[in-house]
Amino acid sequence: MNPCQMFASLVMSMCCHILSTTAWSVNNFLMTGPKAYLTYTSSVQAGAQSGIEECKHQFAWDRWKCPESALQLSTHNGLRSASRETAFVHAISAAGVMYTLTKNCSMGDFDNCGCDDSKIGKTGGRGWVWGGCSDNVDFGERIAKQFVDALENGHDSRAAVNLHNNEAGRLAIRATLKRTCKCHGVSGSCSIQTCWMQLADFRDIGTYLKIKHGQAQNIVARTELIYMEDSPDYCVKNLSLGLHGTEGRECLQSGKNLSQWEKRSCRRLCHECGLKVEERRIETVSSCNCKFHWCCTVKCETCTQTVTKYFCAKRHRNRRPHNNSRKRQRNRR
Repeated sequence: MNPCQMFASLVMSMCCHILSTTAWSVNNFLMTGPKAYLTYTSSVQAGAQSGIEECKHQFAWDRWKCPESALQLSTHNGLRSASRETAFVHAISAAGVMYTLTKNCSMGDFDNCGCDDSKIGKTGGRGWVWGGCSDNVDFGERIAKQFVDALENGHDSRAAVNLHNNEAGRLAIRATLKRTCKCHGVSGSCSIQTCWMQLADFRDIGTYLKIKHGQAQNIVARTELIYMEDSPDYCVKNLSLGLHGTEGRECLQSGKNLSQWEKRSCRRLCHECGLKVEERRIETVSSCNCKFHWCCTVKCETCTQTVTKYFCAKRHRNRRPHNNSRKRQRNRR
């Protein structure tokens, strides 16, 4: 079962649990009965999947790379930690669910929800007024909280930490909202603007939470990620924790449009873990020189290309000592 299917089954079981134990009113949930929950289930599932994909993207070149073993949102299975990485998983998953629900609401996918028009016509600032279709983050937050937070059924400090990080993920959606405006006026003079609030790209939200991951702390601050336990050593293989170490991991040394984080991946994954960078020449086979033939086929040649890739590998035990070691030997003489 892949992570998305695992989350979907958790969502469905959680829905049944809520429906059997809680009586929802119109004020609480806009609709009543099982249909209300089923309406949102596909959006919740898609949102959880987007959170998983973003987690893998953000940590693709880190020692911890968001493995599937870390993507389980339930608290009490005996193996869950409360580290910085767990904090990120909870935050990005909660953010993904809220983001997708909000987006689908604004697109008219739900009969009972649409744009946030609570400010339309009001003056927002000098030269602009509220208008357009603001994304309805209040709706997305309310429904997402009902789904994701219900997975935390414990009453201990770990459950409290997870709920806090869920909230931090939802607050990241609000923190990254951007104001979009359209000009109005004679001959494009833009004498007045109509503005609305729009969701940022989910990649921007992932980057925002990745920064929060680096700043995670042991104390409670509403918008920050928090953790209870130090992270394990992700350099070292530890199958009992589901860690595969960094030996054999690919890293990047050159290429166009690399971020600073990607450019430092060999140092972070290899050198700082006591490994060396090994260059390998790898042959790749792909289709090329494709031509359209009337009518109606496309014929391609098969091309072989040799590319250079870099991987983390063990150092030789009989390697020469570093400069500092040689200096100490000379001083002894």
